[in-house]
Amino acid sequence: MPPSRLLLLIVGLCVVLGLMIWLVGALQQFYWQISYYTNPFLANTLMFVLIVLLVVLIVAFVYYALLFQQPTRSKGRLAAARIPAAKAEAAEETLKAVRQQVNQIQDEVSRQVLLQRSQEIAASFARGEIQVVVFGTGSAGKTSLINALMGRMVGEVGAPMGTTAVGETYCLKLKGLAREILITDTPGILEAGTAGTEREQLARQLATEADLLIFVVNNDLQKSEYGSLRALAEIGKRSLLVLNKADLYPEIDREVILARLRERVRGAVPAMDVIAVTAKPQAVVLESGEVFQPDSEVMPLIRRMAAILRAEGEDLIADNILLQSQRLSEEARRLIDGQRRRLAEKAIERFQWIGAGVVAMTPLPVVDLLAAAAVNAQMVVEIGKIYGCELNIERGRELAVSLAKTLTSLGIVKGAVELLTAALQLSVGGFLVGRAIQGVSAAYLTRIAGKSFVEYFRHDQDWGDGGITEVVQRQFQLNRRDEFIKTFVQQAIARVVKPLTPEVEPPEKPNNRRNSL
Repeated sequence: MPPSRLLLLIVGLCVVLGLMIWLVGALQQFYWQISYYTNPFLANTLMFVLIVLLVVLIVAFVYYALLFQQPTRSKGRLAAARIPAAKAEAAEETLKAVRQQVNQIQDEVSRQVLLQRSQEIAASFARGEIQVVVFGTGSAGKTSLINALMGRMVGEVGAPMGTTAVGETYCLKLKGLAREILITDTPGILEAGTAGTEREQLARQLATEADLLIFVVNNDLQKSEYGSLRALAEIGKRSLLVLNKADLYPEIDREVILARLRERVRGAVPAMDVIAVTAKPQAVVLESGEVFQPDSEVMPLIRRMAAILRAEGEDLIADNILLQSQRLSEEARRLIDGQRRRLAEKAIERFQWIGAGVVAMTPLPVVDLLAAAAVNAQMVVEIGKIYGCELNIERGRELAVSLAKTLTSLGIVKGAVELLTAALQLSVGGFLVGRAIQGVSAAYLTRIAGKSFVEYFRHDQDWGDGGITEVVQRQFQLNRRDEFIKTFVQQAIARVVKPLTPEVEPPEKPNNRRNSL
């Protein structure tokens, strides 16, 4: 123990001992005075109460002293490893929902890919590492910057553009930060050729997975660089904009470039997060002929990065995990939607030809979807089941009748008959029986109805702001395009027209023997 502390301890013990002797003497004198003027019982009672209060006071003082002292010893360690509870719960719930979505995907390859990604996100969430991604063009000096940050060579530097073909990750420890920092070097963006495009896609994917993004430039921002930085900022990426190779510019020019960069990225990157560094200074030839290599100057970046990670690191981790979970959920939702669309398309195609057969076999003066209400009602029930909506047949019939009335009121029934009659005449030629036209028209209208119900169920049984009218009109316009009509008519001829067209038997050959008689 140092002499100063030993002396302080001896003085403190002497003071405490003196106070205790004084307190005992004061209590004894107080006790004799009370006993003399009143009676011994009251004196004993007061002394007991005073002693109890004194003991309680000492115990409370010791308790609260330890209580306030304990967090100061563990505050740095505990706070550095704790992600905000609300965000952690949100991320866990999103990951749970993603796993439920993945189980609905029928394609085995897609399901396994998404399941693996969800497991990687969960593992990253459990480890709690801080992901820092270095992003920028191939010539901006990203690898040199990582070398300077690490304090040792960890990658090839000074090679032609495109050296970093895959993402390479290195570990970095910052003083005062308990979490491990993983720094990832990415391929350069804006490189030419197919290989360059593929590397850029990898770099962008890695950038979207970063907790903190270091965007490296070596001059003013190009338009394409600004677009990339703005897009990453819009999805919530916390970014540092680093002007590398600052030693190439005079101080006044460097300040002009920094001011211009801060102005360009206003609203996306805070002004204090636009930093100038020199990752690999140019060598200097001394008068003696020796080559001197100056040290890198990256401390402004290290200090700012450390300040951000200490103040916002836990929020950045939680926000990124939540973002990755949401993006994975959106991808799973997109795959499920495509899967449901394909199943619904098969159901619509099946019911449209069933409806065509019903109408063709029981012809009416005009095409009336109400005559095929039972068929369409069953189609509605089946499409609803594909989208996870269980409907009974009565509800299906109500929806089918409602949409049939809308088709009629909008004039789509009449328009469909005219459109298909003209198309059939061009394809077949000659006179077509009314039953064939009605059957084909019914199939076409059933298709429009089915497509409309797909939109209804995709939006959680909601027709949207424009109502059923807007949805039906949009589907009619989509299904009257020339390329679709040609394909549909060819199928209709094979399925409806030919079965209803009577075959003309060839004339009987004359009996030569009878003619000779």
